[in-house]
Amino acid sequence: MDQRAIVGALQRQGQVQIKEGNGKVLRLLKLNSWTPEMGNDWIFLLFDLFQIRSISGQFSEVSLDIVEFASKPTIYHTSPGVTIPVALANDGKIRFSLIRDKEWNKLLFQASDLMLCKIVEKAPSEFETNLFFPLLSPNLKEMYLSPEGDVKIIKG
Repeated sequence: MDQRAIVGALQRQGQVQIKEGNGKVLRLLKLNSWTPEMGNDWIFLLFDLFQIRSISGQFSEVSLDIVEFASKPTIYHTSPGVTIPVALANDGKIRFSLIRDKEWNKLLFQASDLMLCKIVEKAPSEFETNLFFPLLSPNLKEMYLSPEGDVKIIKG
């Protein structure tokens, strides 16, 4: 994966489309490039646990521990923070995932911005990689984490 070229395109355009190892096309979008017309079916991609504080409202220690120690790719649903546009929430919740895969994590770190992602059907891609995107794994789990520490398994 040509991370330098992808990060450069993200900085110039605010978004890129990458065809990953499964043949699916991912649209990566910087948060400040998002508009309400783009919908609310996005997932925040985090490279570090501390980024949770910038996207969510109150977040309990129990919820932080669940995210920190999860061993499989997981999408979490939680309440948005005050800095997140209201229209980005779906039923009052946002989705996020802590990306642990070394190469994808490094890409997110180098982009150094809050990043949104969605799978786009039948879309052209600017970049291609043979690396599999972790959120397309058959082992993917989804969980709801409440600000009070309540946990609900949605898929998994």
